[in-house]
Amino acid sequence: MPVSEEACAAAVPATMAQKPQQTDFQLVRVRSTWCRIKKGETLSNGEDEITLSEAKIGECISEGGISWTIEAPIYFCYKVVETYNILDPSNTTLLWGHITDPQQLELATTSKRKLRRFIVLDEVVDKLYGPKIREYFEENNVQHKILALPTTEETKSMDVVLNILQEVQDFSIDRRTEPIIAIGGGVCLDIVGLAASLYRRRTPYIRVPTTLLSYVDASVGAKNGVNFLQCKNKLGGYTPPVASFLDRSFIQSIPRRHISNGLGEILKMALMKHKGLFDLLKSHGKYLLDTKFQSCSGYTDHRDAALQITRIAIETMLEELAPNLWEDDLDRLVDFGHLISPELEMRVLPSLMHGEAVNVDMAFMTYVAHARGLITAEEKEQILQCMRGLELPVWHSGCSWALIKRALRERLKHSGGQPRMPLPTGLGVAEIFNDTSEETLKRAYKLWVRDCRTVLEEEPAAL
Repeated sequence: MPVSEEACAAAVPATMAQKPQQTDFQLVRVRSTWCRIKKGETLSNGEDEITLSEAKIGECISEGGISWTIEAPIYFCYKVVETYNILDPSNTTLLWGHITDPQQLELATTSKRKLRRFIVLDEVVDKLYGPKIREYFEENNVQHKILALPTTEETKSMDVVLNILQEVQDFSIDRRTEPIIAIGGGVCLDIVGLAASLYRRRTPYIRVPTTLLSYVDASVGAKNGVNFLQCKNKLGGYTPPVASFLDRSFIQSIPRRHISNGLGEILKMALMKHKGLFDLLKSHGKYLLDTKFQSCSGYTDHRDAALQITRIAIETMLEELAPNLWEDDLDRLVDFGHLISPELEMRVLPSLMHGEAVNVDMAFMTYVAHARGLITAEEKEQILQCMRGLELPVWHSGCSWALIKRALRERLKHSGGQPRMPLPTGLGVAEIFNDTSEETLKRAYKLWVRDCRTVLEEEPAAL
């Protein structure tokens, strides 16, 4: 469809001073060609098939020339799927579970083309499940390449990403129909997500979390990244997986401390927006640690606490993430526990795991909320008791007053000049504040150190 005569005439430079002329266009596809039409203009193309895009182009003509403003909405659809025995060869979730369109699924399952998959494993996962993973793909006649790597905060770098990309290139995947599969903890999922987003500009990938933390956090969002210049996740992007497959049976093989580590992120969601989840954590915390989030028959007092808690944690997380996948809105309740912890975690590696550092941050911010009068002394104590019951640290000697001030300065740089501080205003409710004074922070810090510093820890830095 040719550009209208009016638009062509308008593009001729004006010989006289005139007001800028603004025209808004919609985009339509007729047969194989995209064309622009004035917004509101009637389409009349006989029997030609027409597709209307949500994208828009605004055109402004002024004495200085012409400018275009493009609105191009980007659509993402991804699945978060709860499954069981994912490595059982009869469970085809790993092969087809990411496909949402019924026609595509039928084509994929009936195709005579040999299936191919590139899989990245955390090296610990490889030791525990490597033989079973290889058997799964062999039994399903899948040509596959398995790359086992050390994926820790210390190795979370662009070097590992480039290593993965070299191996992907050598294996030669189809960037539309052969998703990369990541099986491991949050670091593994983050690294592979970044590698996939870079390869051919965007290659689909699948996340299979094997730790509690990655099960309720890294696997359900769009973010990926690596550490850079000793800063946590300084390089990264927002490209969600085509699917995340959640199998709680992996969690039974991780140490108790890792269970506690994951409970830190679950507690974050409870404190921010779900008192029922908070109550479940208080009531069943020890049981969850003892049973490693496995569903056990014969424990009627606990019903299926593991299932309830993981589902609520994921649902509340998705409620916050789905409308704001690219973090266009910087006011995010899910940032609770993430104002101080990135600086603390990188500073004291490897003494604190991610969820532990988050909990130290949340413990301090609980004192800030109390110092501001947002929560009562009883509510503060309930939160601290719950943290201790989940075997999470409520203080760390590395979290000095100097580190807190430095972390909050960094926060200001990257959050539009506002601290955007999520704080509990009760149990399971919260708001975001931009007006917490340094005096309040200092008072909260002194009380926090007085109450929470353990005798085995060194003295904190002086104020």
